[in-house]
Amino acid sequence: MTNREIWQIAMRQSAIDANCDTEDFKKKENVVVCSGANPHARRYLELPFVCNLISYGTNIVASVMPEYFETVHEYIDRYPIEHCFETPNLHVLNDEFEKYGMRVCFMAQYWLPDTKRLKPINCNYETRLLHHTDFTELYLPEWSNALCEKRKELDVLGVGAYDAGRLIGLAACSADCDDMWQIGVDVLPEYRMRGIASSLTSHLAAEILEREKVPFYCCAWSNVRSARNAVKSGFVPAWVELTVKQKDFVDRMNNKDI
Repeated sequence: MTNREIWQIAMRQSAIDANCDTEDFKKKENVVVCSGANPHARRYLELPFVCNLISYGTNIVASVMPEYFETVHEYIDRYPIEHCFETPNLHVLNDEFEKYGMRVCFMAQYWLPDTKRLKPINCNYETRLLHHTDFTELYLPEWSNALCEKRKELDVLGVGAYDAGRLIGLAACSADCDDMWQIGVDVLPEYRMRGIASSLTSHLAAEILEREKVPFYCCAWSNVRSARNAVKSGFVPAWVELTVKQKDFVDRMNNKDI
C-alpha cells in the first residue's frame, strides 16, 4: 500500500463520516454539508453531528445540522483555516453554540503512517502478537488507551511487551471502520522513556498494513508525549477535527453536576 493510497482511504473515510465527497477535502474553498448517519462511518461517532470541522490542511469541511449551516459557514470563512481550530478565534464559535446549549468539546489531531519511514522498532523486552481473545482479562485502567471496554468487540489486534512474563506495555487497535484500524498505546509508568511505546506502535502498524488495513493514530494537540511517539513510530500529521457537543455532555466530561 502506497502513501497515496493510504491518504485516499483516509479521505474517503472522512467523507463517509462527514456526509460529503472525498474531493471536498482538496478544494481551495471551505465546504459546509449537512451531517447524516451512515452505517460505514467510524463506529464510535454519534451521528448526525451538531458541528464537526475537518481539515487536511487545504480547507475546512464542516459537517453540521441544517439549522447551524449559516453560523458555521460564516465562522470558517471569517478566519484562516488553522485559526478556526484554536483560541482566540475559537471562542467565537463556542459563544455562538452556547446560545443553543452546546459547546466545543473534542479537538484532536490524526496521524497516518509514512510507508517510507515506518519500520518495526525493536526494544529490550519480549514482544508478543495478541488477538481479540487475548484481551479478555486486560480491560483494566492501565490499558485504557490501548483497549476500549465499551467497544470490546472492535478490539482486534495488539502487540504486548513483557518483562519476565509481566505485561508492561500494550498497543492495540480497534476496527473502527471497514478499512481503517485505530491504534492506542499504554506503557506502565515505571517503564516509560525506554522506547517501548514506539516499538509496540510501529510493530502493530506494520501488522495492520500486512492485513491490508490502514492504521491511524489520534492524540490531543497538547499531548506532546503521544505526538512524539507517533513521529518516532513512523507516522505523520494527516488531518484535524473539532466537534461540538451538548453542554450536558461536556459537563459530564468535566465531572460537573448538571
